Amino acid sequence: MKNIERVVFLSLVLDLFAFTIPLPLFPRIIEWYTVRESSDPRNLLRRTLGFVAWLRGLFYEPPSNPQRWDVVLLGGLMGSVFSLLQFLVSPRIGSLSEKYGRRRVLLITMLGNILSALVWMKSTTFASFMLSRIIGGLSEGNVQIATAILSDVTVPAQRSKALAQVGIAFALCFCIGPPIGAYFASRPFPASLHSIGVELNIYAVPAAVTIVLLAIETGFLLLFLPETRGLCLNTARKPIADQSFPGSKQCLSPPAPETRLALLKVLRRFHFLFLSVFAGMEFTLPFLTFDLFDWSNSQNGALIGSIGILSALLQGGYVRRATAKVGEGRMARRGIFSCAIGLLLLSLVPRFVPTSPTTAIRLLQAAAACLAFTSATVVSSLTSYASLQCDEGIIEETGEPAGHPQLAKGTALGLFRSSGQLGRAIGPLLACASYWTCGPSATYAISAAAMIALSLLMASLPAKPRMELSSVRKSGVNLGRKDT
Repeated sequence: MKNIERVVFLSLVLDLFAFTIPLPLFPRIIEWYTVRESSDPRNLLRRTLGFVAWLRGLFYEPPSNPQRWDVVLLGGLMGSVFSLLQFLVSPRIGSLSEKYGRRRVLLITMLGNILSALVWMKSTTFASFMLSRIIGGLSEGNVQIATAILSDVTVPAQRSKALAQVGIAFALCFCIGPPIGAYFASRPFPASLHSIGVELNIYAVPAAVTIVLLAIETGFLLLFLPETRGLCLNTARKPIADQSFPGSKQCLSPPAPETRLALLKVLRRFHFLFLSVFAGMEFTLPFLTFDLFDWSNSQNGALIGSIGILSALLQGGYVRRATAKVGEGRMARRGIFSCAIGLLLLSLVPRFVPTSPTTAIRLLQAAAACLAFTSATVVSSLTSYASLQCDEGIIEETGEPAGHPQLAKGTALGLFRSSGQLGRAIGPLLACASYWTCGPSATYAISAAAMIALSLLMASLPAKPRMELSSVRKSGVNLGRKDT
């Protein structure tokens, strides 16, 4: 099964690499459309920018060049739209992967991603570019299905270690993808295409690179990824002889379905609350460095890249080894507490800029280190915790998951991811409103208080999922197929 883990990790790297390439280009693309569509005040872009200006004006009136702020804000709102679409579609993708298989649904979503990149490459209007983002938001299923696949092929004791690979792939690609996108953005497409009347987006080269990466990923999955739905490696549920009930066994089992469903609901709530705050911080951090230090895009990129690199090192060197000992719940709480410290440090930065800029930079760097630890721990630990609540067995006669339908891995993890995507959609809007109304110090202090409150709420969450002895009769349910 290690081969399947490697296939999933490499496919995630390709997918997230392609996903992160256009991220730094959003403001530039919008500026290009602004110039290109300036003659028609009724087009979608002008109306959208007018709405953004009105929304921003409710909280903040910049001293100069308000359109620049509106363009940046619109770029962030486009990310919120993507997350909102993921919130809507993730549960459906999870259910489909349970019904038709992980491999088949993943390959279909890959075709949607390729179509999204093709529309981007050809989009010469803002409306067509938004269409490409909508297609991408409705199609992106790699991370979600990869999580389900890794849960299919790992025993519970190794689940956290395997799922840490998702975080490592995220951290690496968010370091590499944006700079690569910026590099190819400066490369023009062959002039021969323009000479034959083919009109392309100004950033058609990054779009073409994205298409190539997605095509390679699709071919790679087609060749090397087997179907994993129905594989059950839950050797943690070891049978124990029980003479009291002939034909039955005692085994280590998760708690009753009702208990696990209630816990999954709590985990989804924690996931939503955490990402609502954390995504708001991610979105407003460039505003902070631009306002206080007048940093360029490259300097902001270096800061975000350093957070990603440190997060990847922590994922590979610490989280994968330590989570099995300390437990997923405790590891998530540690990450949330680290986030609270990082946010408190950020709230102090504006106070030191006028008197001691060097101290302000040091506080920013210390906050970045805390946030890197948070990025390395919280989501991966909560995801692993959620996966351990799912049913592991299958009914051999039908190949369907055994137990409660809402505890099937694809369905349960789809709902879990959906809750986080809703947080990513809402968080930046709330953070921007607070940032421009109350200022950065108050915004980050309030966010830190929210993280401390969330950490206290999670105190009742067991460090590790509880197991209990239960009697299980032979009923055609496969509790541990060793032939896989």
